[in-house]
Amino acid sequence: MPYPVMPWTEIAQNYQRGTILLGNGASIAVSQSFAYRSLLEHVRENELLQNDVARLFQFFETEDFELILRVVWQASNVNKSLEIPDQRTHEAYVRVRDCLIQAVRDVHPEYHQITEYLPNMYRYLKEFDTVLSLNYDLLVYWTVAYGFNIPDGHMFKDCFVDGGVFDDDWRRFRKLYKERVNTLVFYPHGSLALCRNNIEEEFKIRALGGGLLEAILQEWKNERVVPLFVSEGTMRQKVASIQNSYYLSTVYREVLTAPRKTLTLFGWGLGEHDRHLLKRMKGTGIERVAVSVFRGYQPYCNMAYQIIQDDLGPVDVDFFDSESPGCWVQPE
Repeated sequence: MPYPVMPWTEIAQNYQRGTILLGNGASIAVSQSFAYRSLLEHVRENELLQNDVARLFQFFETEDFELILRVVWQASNVNKSLEIPDQRTHEAYVRVRDCLIQAVRDVHPEYHQITEYLPNMYRYLKEFDTVLSLNYDLLVYWTVAYGFNIPDGHMFKDCFVDGGVFDDDWRRFRKLYKERVNTLVFYPHGSLALCRNNIEEEFKIRALGGGLLEAILQEWKNERVVPLFVSEGTMRQKVASIQNSYYLSTVYREVLTAPRKTLTLFGWGLGEHDRHLLKRMKGTGIERVAVSVFRGYQPYCNMAYQIIQDDLGPVDVDFFDSESPGCWVQPE
């Protein structure tokens, strides 16, 4: 018997002020340029990867750009500090970095290309009390910034304070300040806007609207920082990368395990490599899960229902149409 797939408006009230987790399907709904399997796949298909860089991915048995960039960057900095002549390591770093920059330029839309969606994305996300974005693109960041100019009594908070530093006492941001209601935003797999310097300090890059993407790429070019995001890998590799970052590990240890009664999954394929996130939320009090479905695809409903029962235990599951009115980028 097929699972019913309902319009979002029919179940929305059951999930207000709960948690929403955004997967890659959310980004694809905004721009088809995000419809690629991985950044590494993109650079391979477009022949951007030089042989010595390809060997690095093979040696470390990973497809994670951030890991390779960080390892080579650290090696180059060590050699520089000890005055060890080693131009080849620095050249490899530059090639990895430039390859990543080109890949991001190729797949990431410019600010002006997505502004029409910001009002709907803002209206949708502000109904939740917690947003977890698995996407390292800037769509949620831009949505948060858009909301700063809306005088509706709502405020998004990402828990990064002066100087772009993460405040690990994140629970205090739940308290109301000048707003009437707020939503906390986290990036469990990092973001293009997050970075770390050569002494492993982590912070958020800030810039307005259309200047943000270029500001991020310029920071990378200046060799002062490397990006902080987990782009690819198996579940084991992703968890290892998460534990190597103070911000990501705090989100993994504390935010994912915080009490919640409802969970909405939008645009998430529930792939094996990401199930550590769902398993982490077991025992947090979740009673209902809403799952977006693209055009009523029943095989996905079957798979999602079973995975949710396996990883969270017995919970009610509602399936909703990802293209229904009032849902994410769709107008009401």
